[in-house]
Amino acid sequence: MGISKTTEQLRQIKEELLAATDAPLYKYRNENNYFPVIGEGSHTARIVFVGEAPGKNEALTGRPFCGASGKVLDELLRSINLSRDEVYITNIVKDRPVGNRDPRPEEIAYYGPFLERQLRILQPKVIAPLGRFSMDYILSLYSMPERGKSISELHGKVLRAGETVIVPLYHPAASIYNRSLRETLIRDMQQLTIFL
Repeated sequence: MGISKTTEQLRQIKEELLAATDAPLYKYRNENNYFPVIGEGSHTARIVFVGEAPGKNEALTGRPFCGASGKVLDELLRSINLSRDEVYITNIVKDRPVGNRDPRPEEIAYYGPFLERQLRILQPKVIAPLGRFSMDYILSLYSMPERGKSISELHGKVLRAGETVIVPLYHPAASIYNRSLRETLIRDMQQLTIFL
């Protein structure tokens, strides 16, 4: 698939989300002059990072992981000699949940198919879910036998779903509140280097 076709298909998803007045968080987005956060990075990326939902900084800019969690993610990428330009970063839920609460099941159900389309278009070698919501979603999407296990059990493990590799990681924000997780995240990121 040519890059231009990939770019066009991803642009179409963005246009659909901008116009999605039936989205469960559309009203909240409009009231706050937020943007949906579709994703960014290389359209030929071997690794796709999937977060849970945008925070305030992300919703104000339309860019994923651009706040404090983004700084941690950038640091983690540098630890394996990668930059944002070489990976693709997105979320399951594309609009900011009210008050930065956890995404609700109906929100995940609504936005999830957009993520699935992104993954089909990008065809990454590795999917790295960031946090439990994205891990649960990806493991279910690929009908993985590890479904139902906790992130503390699966973080840093290399799971194979046919041609696709899934490496669950703690959410970068977790290491902001719990400094001891920073070393764990850096160690877990090393698992990705074998697929570069």
